[in-house]
Amino acid sequence: MKIVHVCLVGGYTEGLNYQENNIIKYQAEDGHEVSLITTDHCFTEGIWGLCPTENDYINPSGVHIIRLSFAFPFAYNINRQIGIFKGFKKTLEKLNPDVIFVHNLQFQDFRKVAVYKRKHPKVVIYADNHSDFSNSARNWLSRNTLYRFWWRPCAKAVEPYVEKFFGVMPSRVDFLQNIYGIAKDKTDMLIMGADDESVAHAASKEVQGNIRKRYGIQPEDFLIVTGGKIDAFKTQTLLLLQAVQEIPRENLKLLLFGSIEEELKDRLFALCDGKKVQYIGWAKGEQSYEYFAGADLVVFPGRHSIYWEQVVAQGIPMICKYWEGTTHVDIGGNVIFLMEDSVALIKEKILDLLDNPKKYEKMKKSAESDGKNAFSYRLISRKAAGLAE
Repeated sequence: MKIVHVCLVGGYTEGLNYQENNIIKYQAEDGHEVSLITTDHCFTEGIWGLCPTENDYINPSGVHIIRLSFAFPFAYNINRQIGIFKGFKKTLEKLNPDVIFVHNLQFQDFRKVAVYKRKHPKVVIYADNHSDFSNSARNWLSRNTLYRFWWRPCAKAVEPYVEKFFGVMPSRVDFLQNIYGIAKDKTDMLIMGADDESVAHAASKEVQGNIRKRYGIQPEDFLIVTGGKIDAFKTQTLLLLQAVQEIPRENLKLLLFGSIEEELKDRLFALCDGKKVQYIGWAKGEQSYEYFAGADLVVFPGRHSIYWEQVVAQGIPMICKYWEGTTHVDIGGNVIFLMEDSVALIKEKILDLLDNPKKYEKMKKSAESDGKNAFSYRLISRKAAGLAE
């Protein structure tokens, strides 16, 4: 089939482990002719801005990437709220897809997808949503102006032409229904996951051993790993570092990777001693898979990130902050949820596993069960094209 992905809310960056990167990769591997329409913005060495690459190219997975510029000469933050692009309708016509998959709903050119469907009734359209109350519509003004009068009417106008609206977590299915007003029978869940090839690579004993050796982690050490963006919305990471430092066990170690907001650097580095707690910088490409694979336990004490689903797919026990609508990562006992933000609670949960090896082994067995296979991006990519349940 010809499958076109529309990724115009934000942009697309090559080499990341995001949902759009993995879905198009595995659809192309399955033999489909895959294209992705996106913006001319991306990350370059961690900085968001105009992409230095060409605007029309074939990527390493054989996917046709087309970058469009905004239609109006406004500042980026204004244009991204408008969401109208030069040549979007013309590009769709040229690609002539059998399936269109729209990533996120907050752009006004979404309405042109409905126009295309009316002209080409055989095309099948899917759309997904990555918003919930943890990252969007967090205040009255946003919820009752931007969403109620700008994005909801756009989504409702396109609703009759979309086969299914997917939320990538239970909370995001609820957001589709309660904020966008999409009918329940038109919604479903399409979970995020992990790159199957990266999971297989990182699972080797050699890779796991190399990671631990590189950072001075002994075979008998109990290694905790955490990672992701550390900013004002994820200050709970500091609580984890403090908890590990306060646990009097020489064999307990923690590796931390990711970007750190400038305002938090002094507080965070004060908790890193380079031995028990180590900050190891950014994770590039497959590195996050390798870091997690070397862990006995992964802890995410703050807001949800795509790493949660990745770690489930890698079969590693986790401790995560409880958020309503994110418990889909529990596949039968692989996760312990933190019901509050406190150093004492984090210490209690870690110590409980250290002092009860049988409890930890049971948790590990659950993490390694077949339930993790549902988080395979190869399978998720097929559901995104209507080729699997």
